[in-house]
Amino acid sequence: MRTFDYSRTQSTAQAVNTHAAPGQSFYLAGGTTLLDLVKLDVMQPERLVDINHLSLKQIERLADGRVRIGALVTNTALASDPLIREQYAVLSQAILAGASTQLRNKATTAGNVMQRVRCNYFRDGVSPCNKRQPGSGCSAIGGHNRSVHAVLGTSDQCIATHPSDMCVAMVAIGAQVTVQGPNGVREIPFADFHLLPRNTPWLEHALQPHELITHVTLNAPLKDNRSAYLKLRDRDSYQFALASSAVVVVMDGRRITDARIALGGVGTKPWRAIEAEQALIGQRADMDLFTRVGERAMQGAKPYEHNAFKIPLGQQVVTRNLRDLTA
Repeated sequence: MRTFDYSRTQSTAQAVNTHAAPGQSFYLAGGTTLLDLVKLDVMQPERLVDINHLSLKQIERLADGRVRIGALVTNTALASDPLIREQYAVLSQAILAGASTQLRNKATTAGNVMQRVRCNYFRDGVSPCNKRQPGSGCSAIGGHNRSVHAVLGTSDQCIATHPSDMCVAMVAIGAQVTVQGPNGVREIPFADFHLLPRNTPWLEHALQPHELITHVTLNAPLKDNRSAYLKLRDRDSYQFALASSAVVVVMDGRRITDARIALGGVGTKPWRAIEAEQALIGQRADMDLFTRVGERAMQGAKPYEHNAFKIPLGQQVVTRNLRDLTA
């Protein structure tokens, strides 16, 4: 592992200024992704800026009904918070479906949002990978592309899936990401925060240089909603999704009056299925409807050699979630 400088900061302004000094800098919070990639020599910092002493560990309900989550709130604290469990059950379930207890105790909200892909070709440090070395090619397209490779939002430059469960729930709920940088504070809609690979797969987030995530603010919960996260994977623990769905619905009797659907494990970013949502609204809940909605959620999917099964699996994870949630 390479040597690097280490700086501990006491304020967001100090953190941003330290990060902006000459040299390759990365913010250090839980480090559950960053330190792995530093050890693998995939990420090569000249400086780590420790932000763990910043006052960003609160979860608070705002006057307008939204909920603001500090960047340093751990995944365990967020999943177990009474407000989150009551009003945003899908988010609590999604977090608890990811990683292990030990990792959730350490991992932070902002770190989860910023986590890198789990593509083996990206992480091995040797194979051609446009995300790691722009212009070198994508080994996954012609290589082994089963479990952590996408069928939605891909390009001829990259097909790696976004790995987060938490982010799938957040994009279904709707949220804003607050960031602070050299030019001040701004907000980014959560749905726009993660970028499609297109021709620039090395650009993963809508952050400007040196910007630091300070909060994620969830939209106010839909009144009388019911929500759930369903994750399909090779084994029941400590495994990334082959396909997952975050679903939020509001019902009047058996009629669905509002809905949110997002998918994980199948897209290059947390995937909001807006057309599938629209197909639900105003309709009576039944299996025929849910089957059509599942198909619509995977509309436009492009299979690769080893992951074509993700298209019917993605349809199934939406259909089953809707069935169970409305039973």
